[in-house]
Amino acid sequence: MIDPLPELSTEQSDPRYSQIDRLPTEQIARLMNQADAAVPAAVAVAIPAISGAIDAISARMSQGGRLLYVGAGTSGRLAVLDASECPPTFGTDPSLVQGVIAGGPDALTRSVEGAEDDAEAGAAAMRDLDVGALDSVVGVSASGRAPFVLGALAEAAVRGALTVGLSCNEGAPLSAAAQHGIEVVVGPEVVTGSTRLKAGTAQKLVLNMISTISMVKLGKTYGNQMVEMSAMNSKLADRALRMVRDITGADRETAGAALDAAGGRTKVAVLMIQHGIDADAARALLATHGERLSDALSG
Repeated sequence: MIDPLPELSTEQSDPRYSQIDRLPTEQIARLMNQADAAVPAAVAVAIPAISGAIDAISARMSQGGRLLYVGAGTSGRLAVLDASECPPTFGTDPSLVQGVIAGGPDALTRSVEGAEDDAEAGAAAMRDLDVGALDSVVGVSASGRAPFVLGALAEAAVRGALTVGLSCNEGAPLSAAAQHGIEVVVGPEVVTGSTRLKAGTAQKLVLNMISTISMVKLGKTYGNQMVEMSAMNSKLADRALRMVRDITGADRETAGAALDAAGGRTKVAVLMIQHGIDADAARALLATHGERLSDALSG
């Protein structure tokens, strides 16, 4: 039995904000800022649970599994956003990290009535993605009770996938349904029940951790440099050039020539310069070391 919505902490009304419609703009802004400042502390409390989930996710991803986020409304939009930023940041195939939102692509820009209440649609989404034992499915729901998300996690579990539940309420049904429950309890919102505010911020912070740390553990960075980044515009091409120069100490001309020969791949260019080899040899060396630049440099 799912707890009644009014009893959830994210649905409570905070008396501190009961008169915001009568306050001057700056005072409302300060109240919102003060409320937002409490979110990182709530995330910090959940770090042990977050870390355990990330270790389990990255272990499966290292064996070829995917990371799949599932959410509805704001949670779904944040899930799709985080997933969509992995290819340009870490050079991943778009299929590796995916976001699924209740109601489909239309729900990214407008509300799709009743979509989050359809548990069978959540399960069907997992079947459509052919979720398997190496995959990790992260359900995201501020209330921790969205039927679409619960349906998706139930189907994912039957298929042997790792399941994670991210919510903003204690004792959430989503936590009970998942192998790893993450509860970031942020309390009532400035605008009662508007979980796009503190709860949304909390979810974005946790999703940042899940995707970023998983990619770090998969060797998608060198130190804190995004060496798998796709240089798809002039800004990113300049960043790639600076990374090659920072890592190797090469001058601009040498770094640029190596990047050109490497087809824009930062890691390949670095190995070419550091080991004095051509692009094909650099690519082969990377493959030998599981695409980890640090290992290829020392190997």
